[in-house]
Amino acid sequence: MMKRIPRGEIDRLFAALAGMQKLYIPADDPSGQARFTPWAEGMALTQRLNTARSAKDLFFPQVENLVGFKVTGKQIEMIETRDPLEDFILFGVRACDLRGFEILDSVFLSDPVDTYYQSRRQHATVVTLACSRPEETCFCGNFGIDPAEPGGDVSCWLTEDSLCWRANTEKGEALTAALPFLEDGGEDAAQAQREAVREIAARLPLNRLDLSAFGPGKTQALFNRPEWKRLSEACLGCGTCTFVCPTCQCYDIEEFNDGETVRRFRCWDSCMYSDFTQMSAGQPRPTQLERFRQRFMHKLVYYPDNNDGAFGCVGCGRCLQKCPIHMNIVKVVKTLGGDGA
Repeated sequence: MMKRIPRGEIDRLFAALAGMQKLYIPADDPSGQARFTPWAEGMALTQRLNTARSAKDLFFPQVENLVGFKVTGKQIEMIETRDPLEDFILFGVRACDLRGFEILDSVFLSDPVDTYYQSRRQHATVVTLACSRPEETCFCGNFGIDPAEPGGDVSCWLTEDSLCWRANTEKGEALTAALPFLEDGGEDAAQAQREAVREIAARLPLNRLDLSAFGPGKTQALFNRPEWKRLSEACLGCGTCTFVCPTCQCYDIEEFNDGETVRRFRCWDSCMYSDFTQMSAGQPRPTQLERFRQRFMHKLVYYPDNNDGAFGCVGCGRCLQKCPIHMNIVKVVKTLGGDGA
């Protein structure tokens, strides 16, 4: 059943949610970029469509403690260094980022299960927010994502006068039951917004990318294409595209010795870096062309090969907005797919 709350009372909703569990919302930081941050009284939802970095940070942090060791003579003592976890609510996730969670799940929750990621997923209640006005850099529809019907434990639609709220799962029903001030109604307003958003999405310039050249079984056809050289020659190898991507999951494990304890932690890594996967025998991908090709082949071919044809991209558009040389997955698709750069 659809519920609603007047837009003027959204702070009341946030205060109630924060009173039950830690609440994260997308809000503008001092630099003017939107990010998911713990809610505090007076904090407003960002007016931006997407956060600068995706919501994956809440499940797969950029830096994460794994375990510590204390060595005394020949004795090694293991020390718990993980931050204690608590239930939390993640509000305002867009449909593209939610699909990103599904891709991360397929990696971290398959055997052997990553218990660090699994625990965060279990502690979270995800409240999505439908897009109100998709931007020209959005292309989620190419991957079967509906920005007007975002899913999650609870789906929300922000209309001119209300926030419409619909529970989708048991977690969502439990959360809704704890908010008795939500009023019944809002379905007509939510439906009107769905139709308006879908109409906008259908007119977006990147709405009809031809992905037929990509997918399972296309490695041999694409791997040695001469276009990779031209596409990659301006790449800086900065890794920006991987850090803003909702689906990138590569990480490095490092250790730091403070003189008393050895702390083992993991941190995000990027296939664009020259030392990525470097071993004693050297770098398996010594050129930027090879590293560039690896990133896009993984999204468009290797991941689909191993996941029933599903692509490793969700069309959020962050890489289009953030790449300093304006090279992105859309240009790769158009060039190798025959539509030109």
